[in-house]
Amino acid sequence: MRLRLRRLPRPRTLRARLTVGLVVLLAISCAAVGVAAVVELNGFLTRRLDEQLSEVGTRFPASLEHQGRLSDDLPQSRKDSAGGTPIGGEHGDTRRQATGTFGARLVGGTVTNAAVVPSGNAKTSLDVSLAPRDEKQLAAVPIDGRGHTVELSSLDDYRVMATQGLDGDVLITGLPLEPVQATVRRLELVAGIVFALALAATGVAGALWVRWSLRPLSRVAATATRVSELSLASGEVALPPRAPESDPRSEVGRVAAAFNRMLGHVEDALTKRHASEERLRSFAADASHELRTPVASVRGHAELALLHPGPVPPQVTRALERIAAESSRMGEMVDDLLLLARLDAGRPLEHLPVDLTRLVLDAVTDARAAGPDHRWTLELPEDPVTVTGDTHRLHQVLANLLANARLHTPVGTKVTVSLETDATTVALKVHDDGPGIPDDIQPGVFERFSRADRRRTEASGGGAGLGLSIVAAVVEAHAGSVDLESRPGATTFTVKLSTE
Repeated sequence: MRLRLRRLPRPRTLRARLTVGLVVLLAISCAAVGVAAVVELNGFLTRRLDEQLSEVGTRFPASLEHQGRLSDDLPQSRKDSAGGTPIGGEHGDTRRQATGTFGARLVGGTVTNAAVVPSGNAKTSLDVSLAPRDEKQLAAVPIDGRGHTVELSSLDDYRVMATQGLDGDVLITGLPLEPVQATVRRLELVAGIVFALALAATGVAGALWVRWSLRPLSRVAATATRVSELSLASGEVALPPRAPESDPRSEVGRVAAAFNRMLGHVEDALTKRHASEERLRSFAADASHELRTPVASVRGHAELALLHPGPVPPQVTRALERIAAESSRMGEMVDDLLLLARLDAGRPLEHLPVDLTRLVLDAVTDARAAGPDHRWTLELPEDPVTVTGDTHRLHQVLANLLANARLHTPVGTKVTVSLETDATTVALKVHDDGPGIPDDIQPGVFERFSRADRRRTEASGGGAGLGLSIVAAVVEAHAGSVDLESRPGATTFTVKLSTE
């Protein structure tokens, strides 16, 4: 079974990454310095220990064999200076030997004698009982006059040197490695504490330094955040103050200058767009207002001509009927354009209690009369649903949604109108099981003059594609939202309004 290691969290901000990177690089440098110092100190002390082994020579291990007599391994001058008296005691000569000095004599690869110099003023050495593994290690020490490290189970780590004796034996002299190891361990401890304190201090100081260095960039990020929170879709937009300027020779300074220039260009573009929207909105409102009178006049004259008592040719009657129908359609479109222009201008709507249940009942009744070949159903809660808004405009929203379902679905389509409420919102849904809205039309279905099938709309006497755009504008004026979900066999318009 493979174990998955939990990944450490990665720093997200640039400041955190720079601080962590600084601390990591310093930690690597401290580790490299510490390892180099420990290795160098350990090598230096070990070489000093090897020099001491060379100075000590083989007198101690040679004296272990010759109890009460002179060693044959000693030079003749040393024997003459001793006056023929034995140099070693009962267990070897410990004179001028450091405490802990180890000596062993091997004959044929077998240890015959082994002792260590005790602490204090003792004149004799202490015999050492070696394990078979220790004897194998000693027998494996090469006779090259250089120091080698062995681990004796009964004593500890030793630095030993093997020398060939005069009578065919092997003499091994050793000094304990414990002082060297203790010094190295102390250096490791001190280096670890110093480096840890240095890393902690560097982490704090580095975080403060990086934060101070990136302060101009933080101001640019704060300005960008405020800009991102603005709605730039339409209307007049007031951009926040520019990011503070900094040294243009630095990278942060160049970013701040470029960002400020970009904000200037965006502000110019938004100002020009708003002016263009205002001109277009004013033109649409003025044109719609001015067109209402002549369109009504044309429709009135056409209807008056149709009421003429005298004989009128059928072709003229048909033309007058078409003039009346088209002028009526043009009048509705002018009214819709004028309504949109007023909504765009922020014309306030009524804020009165509206019985949404009653509106749904009336709108479905009107739709059933206009489209008797469709199946109309209702799913309403038992208690009346009330919202605050403009009764006439909300009725227009319902009428437009139902007209859209009637005009763009075949005969026999089932249209269901439902109301769903919760603590703060009410959802009005208009669902039909028609063929659905094509995918390429759905993104712009609430835009003005958007029609799924222009030929079908003209043939059925439909509008100019302003119905759903009026729905979106009126719902937005009521601080609500409208959404569309459509696929073959299921199309749903959902209007959400606040009940508060």
